[in-house]
Amino acid sequence: MLDQRLTLKQKQELALKPKMLQSLKMLALPILELEAYIKQELEHNPLLELRDDKDEEEESLDESSYEESQPESKQALDDIEDLPEHNSTLSEAKELTEILDQWNDYHQSYEWSQGGQEADQGESLIRYEENLLDKYLEQLYPLSLTENEMEFAADLLDSCDNYGFLPEGFNFARLAKMHKITIQRAEELHQIMLHLTPKGITARNLCECLMAQLSEEQLKNRIIVGLCSDQFENLIHRRYQKIASHFDVCEDSIIAAKDQIAKLDPKPGLRILAEKASYVYPDITLKFIDGKYEVIINDNITPNIIISPRYRRMINRGYFDRETLQFVRDRINNAKFLIKSIFMRTRTLERVTLSIIKHQPGFFYTGSGVMQPLTYASIAQDLSVSESTISRVVMNKYAETPFGIYALKDFFSSTAGRDDNYESVSRQRVKTHLIHLIEQEDKKHPLSDQNLVDILRQEGLVISRRIITKYRFELGILNSRLRKR
Repeated sequence: MLDQRLTLKQKQELALKPKMLQSLKMLALPILELEAYIKQELEHNPLLELRDDKDEEEESLDESSYEESQPESKQALDDIEDLPEHNSTLSEAKELTEILDQWNDYHQSYEWSQGGQEADQGESLIRYEENLLDKYLEQLYPLSLTENEMEFAADLLDSCDNYGFLPEGFNFARLAKMHKITIQRAEELHQIMLHLTPKGITARNLCECLMAQLSEEQLKNRIIVGLCSDQFENLIHRRYQKIASHFDVCEDSIIAAKDQIAKLDPKPGLRILAEKASYVYPDITLKFIDGKYEVIINDNITPNIIISPRYRRMINRGYFDRETLQFVRDRINNAKFLIKSIFMRTRTLERVTLSIIKHQPGFFYTGSGVMQPLTYASIAQDLSVSESTISRVVMNKYAETPFGIYALKDFFSSTAGRDDNYESVSRQRVKTHLIHLIEQEDKKHPLSDQNLVDILRQEGLVISRRIITKYRFELGILNSRLRKR
């Protein structure tokens, strides 16, 4: 028997409105994407447009033409002026104009206070390269391999060609002996590397490469496994009927299996061995003036937003119906929210940057290049905002400093170890020590990772060997054997 009851239940949930989502999205966008986003918003809001030099020359003429313009029908004007929405729209349009004027004045005075900076965007673009080989090897760090095993893996990767394959006749036993590990352990490490992402790298042939990329479900399919192994030669020459006879299935089953294999990557090495470069434009410029840092937000496009002269004339002349009137009011409200979101992004980015400078005095004021451990939570607590806000602010954004261009996330450094006083030591500080020690080492007898651990311990820094190995890979520093001259 069904029993229907009406009950009340309290439930807490966070519902983000579309405008709030828009504001959060703008907060996370780097400057070049923000400019593209603003231009897209202007296309959807005909009330706003970008001002150019020609607009500035003609703006005074447009203003004087407002009063001279007469409606086609005085009755239409009288009717619309009787609507309370009309006066409200005029008031809101005036308010929006004042907001835009204040925004433009703010930028002009801001740039003037910074010395009238008009940096060419092209000059500030920098080439940013990501070492994909290091990213690939980083997948081994959670396995806590020994130094010899990590060096074996690095050498194995270095032995691959651009497609990710080991040379024909590659001698695993010789490489294993060189790194003082057993041949059995060498084979185990090879299997681990074959299944890192992207799968198939360090394969000895194409069959081994494809087999490493098969899913668990595909490995249970005897036809797919067979096509990647003993029947691979027949597959290459499209001998589908012969293969079908071998597996005692119809030819369509072979074609279906072949289509799955065709989706695998026969040259996975191209995805990491050919380094990719991109260009970034700093969102922030830091200037050291009179003993303190000034934060300059590089948002050159935003001061040029104005109300379209055409819509100004429409609002002032007033002859449009209720539907058009509501359309204009909606666009005015959207425009005000857009400017507010841009301002909040600028202000938040500035506050976060100043807080980072405050928390990293060693880097910014002494020029030592050493950073202290810093988390999003520390900045969030300092500014009384959420950690997610800090995460959005630093996402994919760069700052031009007197010491070079840095990603904002680089200033957030987790703990790498502890010193003699049991205080946290940042990753960046350890990396700086590593670079200094390796630059000063005897190249005939380079320091091993364990030697580096011992030296740092003598200097009061307790760091594990696994961490030293990880940071050495991140810095692109070869192992001690390969650094020997």
